[in-house]
Amino acid sequence: MSERIVLAYSGGLDTSVLVKWLQEKYSAQVITVTVDVGQQEDLEEIEEKARNLGVTNHYSIDAREEFAVDYVFPAIKANALYEGKYPISTSLSRPLIVEKMVEIAKEEGATGFAHGCTGKGNDQVRFEVTVGSLAPDLKIIAPVREWEMTRDEEIVYAKAHGIPISTAAKKYSIDQSIWGRSIECGLLEDASKEPPEDAFEWTSSPEDAPNKPEYVTITFEAGVPVGLNGLAFDPLALIERLNQIAGRHGVGRIDHIEDRLVGIKSREIYECPAATILLEAHKDLEKLVLTRHEVQFKQQIDTQWTFLAYTGLWVDPLREDLEAFINKTQENVSGEVRVKLYKGGLQVVGRSSPFSLYDKNLVNYNIKTSFNQTYSKGFIELWGLQTRMHNVLKRKLAKQEAVRVAAK
Repeated sequence: MSERIVLAYSGGLDTSVLVKWLQEKYSAQVITVTVDVGQQEDLEEIEEKARNLGVTNHYSIDAREEFAVDYVFPAIKANALYEGKYPISTSLSRPLIVEKMVEIAKEEGATGFAHGCTGKGNDQVRFEVTVGSLAPDLKIIAPVREWEMTRDEEIVYAKAHGIPISTAAKKYSIDQSIWGRSIECGLLEDASKEPPEDAFEWTSSPEDAPNKPEYVTITFEAGVPVGLNGLAFDPLALIERLNQIAGRHGVGRIDHIEDRLVGIKSREIYECPAATILLEAHKDLEKLVLTRHEVQFKQQIDTQWTFLAYTGLWVDPLREDLEAFINKTQENVSGEVRVKLYKGGLQVVGRSSPFSLYDKNLVNYNIKTSFNQTYSKGFIELWGLQTRMHNVLKRKLAKQEAVRVAAK
C-alpha cells in the first residue's frame, strides 16, 4: 500500500518539485493543500498546476477571516513585536496552515505530512511541533533537508520531470499574509546595503509618498480594532484597508537583524503597514486605560507570548495561560486613537476612551486643581529614603577609608 502524504503547496518551484520527488521516492499519493491567509495569489492557477503534476487531490482553503480573528487579533492584544520590530506576520500563519492540513490529512486517511521548509529556518520548527502536537501519528517528511539540491539542480530535476518553470527570474524569496510581507535572499543578504526599491510592493518609498499628511482614526473595542474613521469594518476588511492607506504613505517598512530560533542571525526585510499602525495605536490606548503596574507587567507577558508564537510553540499551553491574563487586561481597552501618516512616518496624535485614567484636571498646571501638591513632600521623603541611606553610607565608608589610608 502506497503512502498518502499531505503537502503544503504554494505552486512555486520548490513545492512543485516536492510533488514529483514524493511520488518518486515514496511511491506516494500526494494530496496538496493551499491555505489562503492573504498571499494574493491565483488559487485556481495553483490548483491547476497541482493537478497537472498528478496529485491525488488538491484543496484550496480560504482562511483569511479566521486568520484575522483567531491569530492576528490576539497578536494585537499582545502587542506582538519580536525583538521589538517584527510583527510576526509569517510566524502567525503557520499553526493555522498546519491545523487545516491536519484536518485534510484525517479526512484523506493520510499517513504522512510533508513541507518544503529548509533546515536553516524557523518554519520547520513551527510546522513540525504543531503537527506533532495535533497529529502525532503522521510521519513528518522534510525533503529539502534530505535531498540537498541547489536551486540549479532543482531546475534540472524539474525539466527532467516535466515540471513547468516560470521564465521570470525571482530576485527574492517572498512570503505574504494579510498581516505582512517578508522579503529575503539575493541582494538583501548583504546587511550593509540599503534594500533596493524593487523589493517593496505594498509601500511607497517615503520620497514618493504624498506630500500631505493623512489622519486615520481607529476605533477599538476590548483590545481589537472594529472601525476606521467612524465607520465599522469587519476584521479582514479593516486590515486590508489599513494596508492600503499606510502603504500609500510609505509606513510599515522594516529592516532588521533577526535572531532565528536555530541560532542564525539573518537580515530580514518586511512590509507590515496595517500591523505597524494597529500595534502602535493599541499600545498607546493601553497606556491611557491601564495602570502603570498593569502596563509594566503586561510588557513581560507580551514578550513571552510573542516568543512562543515566533518559535513554533503556538500549541503550548503557556500561550493560552498568558492569553487569560492578556484578555483580562483588554476589558477596558476601548476607545479611539488618531494617527498621523506622513512620508514613512507614523505618529499617534490623539486618543480617547470612556475608561481613560488620564485626568486633565490633575495634570493642569493651574494651582487650583484637585491634586494636593502638599502631599508630594512626604511622598518624596519615602520614595527616596533607601537611595539617600545608601549614598550617606557610601560617603561615610569612603571617609573612613581615607582616614585609614592616611594613618598608614
